[in-house]
Amino acid sequence: MDFAMTSEQRQRHDRLRSAIRHQLPGRRRTDPGDHFDRDDWGRTADLGLTGLCLPEEFGGGGLGALDTALCLEAFGQCCLDTGLAFGVAAHLLACAVPIRDFAGDEVRGQLLKGMADGSVIASNAITEDSAGSDSARLGMTAVRDGDHYVLDGEKSFASNAPLSDVIVTYAVTQPEAGFLGTSGFAVPRDLPGLSVSGPMEKMGLHGCPAGRITFDGVRVPARYLLGGEGQGRTIFQHSMGWERACLFAIYLGVMTHQLDRCVAHVRSRKQFGRRLADFQAVSHKISVMSERLEGARLLLYRACWLTDQGTADAGAVSLAKVAVSEAAVANARDAVQVFGGIGYLASTGIEQQLRDAVPSTLFSGTTEIHRNVIARERGL
Repeated sequence: MDFAMTSEQRQRHDRLRSAIRHQLPGRRRTDPGDHFDRDDWGRTADLGLTGLCLPEEFGGGGLGALDTALCLEAFGQCCLDTGLAFGVAAHLLACAVPIRDFAGDEVRGQLLKGMADGSVIASNAITEDSAGSDSARLGMTAVRDGDHYVLDGEKSFASNAPLSDVIVTYAVTQPEAGFLGTSGFAVPRDLPGLSVSGPMEKMGLHGCPAGRITFDGVRVPARYLLGGEGQGRTIFQHSMGWERACLFAIYLGVMTHQLDRCVAHVRSRKQFGRRLADFQAVSHKISVMSERLEGARLLLYRACWLTDQGTADAGAVSLAKVAVSEAAVANARDAVQVFGGIGYLASTGIEQQLRDAVPSTLFSGTTEIHRNVIARERGL
């Protein structure tokens, strides 16, 4: 096994980190109503971040899962607005990937170029008030009517929704078929009967606006169906495989930056005439933070590598997702403790990292759901 980046990966990673520091927002968003705008989005697109794993023929980077994750890690490390990074990753992995792999040629040609160049922002809408973790029991319906589908229902917690141009969503087309009766759609935002509310006020990830989406008799041309009828669950799981493997690389980047700040702080800060670093209680906390980060990084890289080989299984992806998200929360909590009182101040950005980390154990499947998957993969 070779754990080193190739020279091409290293050069891409270094170029991207430098560009992100110079071109993307250099401030943290501490107000729940403060989120990215189209200018921010355009700057990320200029760096290629909105099209990392999209085909080159559509202006994308043509990258595999591991290289996509390495770029998102650089994004998380060097951009102070983790919400923006999250929004871009959701657009790319939960929306562009299923369009890339399951849309017809006409829709791929219509949407993917704009998704890569930043002129089209996508939102993923599957969660409903009564269907979160239990995504196989959706209430939204899609009824075939000639060459259209009529969509009715409401979605919640849709990232990017208030600014979106296209919405990747899932609805029941064959109620009698259970979870095999769900279908996926790429729905243009401007269709009559579709309305978006928000942004919602959230604990963290303020940079990414989330909203509710109502479909009231929305007539969607059949060409926007992803795959075939009844393939929705397969399509969703495929996109989540990419999201769970790659998106959480953002948190690897955040934790790397966070740990560097903690190390610098304990080296320079003195109490009782000694550096904080000289107290074993502090140095051991730094050691544990390092252990969590490096262990999570290896599991995520492995999940991405397996995805690129076409051999990723649900267990490997779930292990990575749980390891990174739980490490992100634990390390952010420890960072507040390391910084003490000033870590609790919004101006330092340390407490913001904790608020941004907490939802990572909820979205893309809760920790509890993924531990069920891991146990099942072990034959339990």
